[in-house]
Amino acid sequence: MRYIQGFRDGRTAHALSRLIADEVQTDRDYHLMEFCGGHTHAVFRHGIPDLLPDNVKLVHGPGCPVCVLPVSRLDMAIELAGDDNVILASYGDMLRVPASRRNSLLNARARGKDVRVVQSAVEALELARANPDREVVLFAIGFETTTPPTALAIKQAAAMDLSNFSVFCNHVLTPSAIQSILDSPEVRRLGQVRVDGFLGPSHVSTIIGSAPYEFFAAEYQRPVVIAGFEPLDVLTSIRMLIRQMNDGRAEVENQFLRGVSRDGNEKAKALVADVLELRPDFAWRGLGHVPYSGLRIKREYRRFDAEKRFEMVEREVRENAACQCPAVIRGVKKPTDCEIFGTVCTPRNPIGSCMVSDEGACAAYYRYRRYAEAG
Repeated sequence: MRYIQGFRDGRTAHALSRLIADEVQTDRDYHLMEFCGGHTHAVFRHGIPDLLPDNVKLVHGPGCPVCVLPVSRLDMAIELAGDDNVILASYGDMLRVPASRRNSLLNARARGKDVRVVQSAVEALELARANPDREVVLFAIGFETTTPPTALAIKQAAAMDLSNFSVFCNHVLTPSAIQSILDSPEVRRLGQVRVDGFLGPSHVSTIIGSAPYEFFAAEYQRPVVIAGFEPLDVLTSIRMLIRQMNDGRAEVENQFLRGVSRDGNEKAKALVADVLELRPDFAWRGLGHVPYSGLRIKREYRRFDAEKRFEMVEREVRENAACQCPAVIRGVKKPTDCEIFGTVCTPRNPIGSCMVSDEGACAAYYRYRRYAEAG
């Protein structure tokens, strides 16, 4: 198929639906986690749950980088933006995410703080070059997909000797989150969730490849299929997972061959390894503290580390008790299980991060599914 419409053909989707229905075993359930928030939105935008048998159940995972950032880290960014000498450069999704006491970067900007939306790390570098008398800090978040541009920006800042540029690094790692879902005692306190197989993230996997998931297939006996974002990609990947489970196999398969290889992007991985290193510990919203799941700036580039430059301190913060985002991120609850979903908490008035991002499960349910679920 050459064009995107080919991956959205309705007749092919219904044919795949019939094939899935023919292959499922009626005496068992299939709990499949789509890790990536992009998959969650694709699933509901294209009505995929309505094409699946009742015993094929999709579980929403923590693959939304905006959603999993803990409130404490967002509070740190807002505090940094309070420095009159700082221009805080942030990706747009982060501005409306609620911090503690219903604060947000958008509220900080309304109070006159210099918070600017950028589309890339390069834009933050340009801000620093255009404002030599101000400190420009990139509020860097995301999984492996957005990590290489951050590393490149730091290397470019070093090459240009750009002394007024730094990065508040909050990049996290997909495999660590998957392992936490499967075996972390701390996460289990939030409630158990059954996962029989994973739809692996495609964009992340273009960087890291499919090889890192082989550990989960072998160690935990959970099949993984790297899936593209289009509806035919998702349906095909679901069928591949069902076939593995029916055969008693637990392997890594790559449906998204047009974008993902086993080894991924070696140049991007080398760039990240040159500039960033593992943190011993990082807190995730919904998963708690996950060892070696986040990245920090290496000693050689420490002069571009905003946490060191501004002596930033992370303080423990309680979650809003009414918000079920941690349980939704964990896959324990659906957005519609939250009492404030769609009433107090809406995209225009978000109480939790899952209602803000284009990859958040609550935003996906609100946009595509809330009436069907209510019925």
